[in-house]
Amino acid sequence: MTSPQQAIGSGFGRESTPAEVLGDTDLSGRQAVITGGYSGLGLETTRAIAGAGADVVVPARRPDAAAEALAELGDQPGSVTVDALDLADLDSVAAFADRLVSAGRPVDLLINNAAIMACPETRVGPGWEAQFATNHLGHYALANRIWPLIADGGARVVALSSTGHKASPIRWADVMFEQDYEKWTAYGQAKTANALFAVGLDLRGEEHGVRALAVHPGGIMTPLQRHLPKEEMIERGWIDAEGNVNELFKSPEQGAATSVWAATSSQLDGMGGVYCEDCDVANRTDPDSQFARFLGVDDHAIDHGEADRLWALSAELTGVDAFA
Repeated sequence: MTSPQQAIGSGFGRESTPAEVLGDTDLSGRQAVITGGYSGLGLETTRAIAGAGADVVVPARRPDAAAEALAELGDQPGSVTVDALDLADLDSVAAFADRLVSAGRPVDLLINNAAIMACPETRVGPGWEAQFATNHLGHYALANRIWPLIADGGARVVALSSTGHKASPIRWADVMFEQDYEKWTAYGQAKTANALFAVGLDLRGEEHGVRALAVHPGGIMTPLQRHLPKEEMIERGWIDAEGNVNELFKSPEQGAATSVWAATSSQLDGMGGVYCEDCDVANRTDPDSQFARFLGVDDHAIDHGEADRLWALSAELTGVDAFA
């Protein structure tokens, strides 16, 4: 079974900005948690959410660097606070979650923005493949550990996926790439996991007033590309030989708009478990379209059975399940 997936005609598009999708939305008094909210898309997302009045907590692997980057925001209607969190280290996730839960304030928005992409084979924790562990398992453990705050806030949860999900479903026979590691396949699996996490959390959270959605922000040049050599980005058509970015790419500000729309728009009230792109709910991939690689969501990333299977595996690996 798959989630309902059909564009709703939001009136926004690929060039929309956070300011446009927010309009006069007032987030005063609300608390948002934005992982990686100090770089690239995350910085623009934090700028927009704090600018609308929310108090934003930015968990960061490098708190000092995060504080320095966020200083450029200056005074915002909402506050911005940095705390330490390494998504690849479940002890760090637990420590951050404990601090947040101890503070007791409900979480109204959780945006799982932080990620790594196409890195050389790297092992973390008990030998887990780093992209699956960081992009998915860390965020899964975080959401489950702060579930009391999420439920208390009746939160909107946004998981950043991407068209990378089209590169691979969950590889159940070898999730951790113990054989034949390939960086783009591993990234694709992790982005499928992000989308399935949104489906799984939405299925469990709806009765508590919590809705979860996945987002593809679009093609954007950010520090996410830090593991890619220039030659590979030229080969993929992302930049030219002089380093000029493909004109089809979004700006970081435009890239943040879909996250902000998914997190705040009243157009999505009562909706969840869907994959969004270009500030609208995406349609399912049309396999006959010349744009099938770039538009829409593949069924394997919104399948309820796959989501439940991934939830069970994630609970087993992390030892955390708020719904057990």
